[in-house]
Amino acid sequence: MTAAVLTWGLGLAQLMLICAMGLAAWRIIHGPRAQDRVLGMDTLYLNGMLLVVVFGIRTNSQLYFEAALVIGMLGFAATVALAKFLMRGEVIE
Repeated sequence: MTAAVLTWGLGLAQLMLICAMGLAAWRIIHGPRAQDRVLGMDTLYLNGMLLVVVFGIRTNSQLYFEAALVIGMLGFAATVALAKFLMRGEVIE
């Protein structure tokens, strides 16, 4: 019983994360301002990272958790760099 609920819940979580990624991609494409596009990119990488984590839980493999950590660090660095570029016009001072 518990395994069936976990399998069903993880499948539902993956489906919802895929839908959220689609909406974030829509925001990146149709965002009227650059700030909207950065926010969409931030949401897209976060949802991608969570999708990898859910897949790691489903397959019971720790490799996916390490990949999610790398995605999180690179996504954070990219978001900070883009925000700094939008604020000052340059990334490296």
